[in-house]
Amino acid sequence: MRMIKILALSGLLTATFSSAALAQPPPALSPGVGPEYDTTHVYVAPTDMASFAASFVATFGGKSTKPTTMTVTPAPSSTSFEAVRTPAGSLSVFGFLTPIPFGFGAERTGYLVKDMDAAIAGAKAAGADVVVAPFPDPIGRDAVIQWPGGVNMQLYWHTTAPHYAAFSTIPENRLYLSKEKADVFIRDFLAFSGGSVTSDEAAAPGVEIGRPGETYRRVRITSDFGKAVVAVTDGHLPWPYGREMTGYEVADLTATLAKATASGAHVLVAPYRADQRNAAFVQFPGGYVAEVHAATRP
Repeated sequence: MRMIKILALSGLLTATFSSAALAQPPPALSPGVGPEYDTTHVYVAPTDMASFAASFVATFGGKSTKPTTMTVTPAPSSTSFEAVRTPAGSLSVFGFLTPIPFGFGAERTGYLVKDMDAAIAGAKAAGADVVVAPFPDPIGRDAVIQWPGGVNMQLYWHTTAPHYAAFSTIPENRLYLSKEKADVFIRDFLAFSGGSVTSDEAAAPGVEIGRPGETYRRVRITSDFGKAVVAVTDGHLPWPYGREMTGYEVADLTATLAKATASGAHVLVAPYRADQRNAAFVQFPGGYVAEVHAATRP
């Protein structure tokens, strides 16, 4: 009799959980289109644009557009703009000819979304603040949002959908956050992007943040916006850690660094090995700092 009651209770609980699962609303569709439509935003002096773009393309391959003078903000402004696309990642390069209006200059990335209004609503519901409300540009609409921890990103939408080839390797958005804001950011960004945590290492090697012999927490995320890594630190970081915005994966780190230095870039951090990768930090003409890495065998 006791066993019958246990089985009956088990069946009731199973039915209850199944009904609850069925009653949950389906997960929201991801607003992202794909990592090949995302760009790192780089601000340099107008006089550095040509040397920066040439060095970046010489290092990673690909090509850049000719600089065009335009207005990319809702307030009056003028900037020289150049799009750089390589197999390892894309850039939107701005050389402002006027003072930079409020809300711009601090955004790390530009993410293409399927629907601007839906993306903004989803971002707000997930905990983001809208720093610059949606505004029209010559080919679509843009907005700037901010996540907990001060992570700014631009969302954009094109009237005519672009069609780009996939990257050879997906770039990595590199974020440095405090322990007070890291989990809030991760929760909110995953809710917005529909992404997932691919690893959460509580004791990652400190050499990755310029503190060999120590450890720190490292969280890797994947979504339709591509890859992101969150470094949870106390902010006691030596130069240039925390100044890089993107990490680029290449097949041969030594060859890539040789191309970079030959084209005017400087190696700030010599290659080191950690987390099944060889990595280094490079500064390109104009000041842009990037992490560059190549996978190693386990």
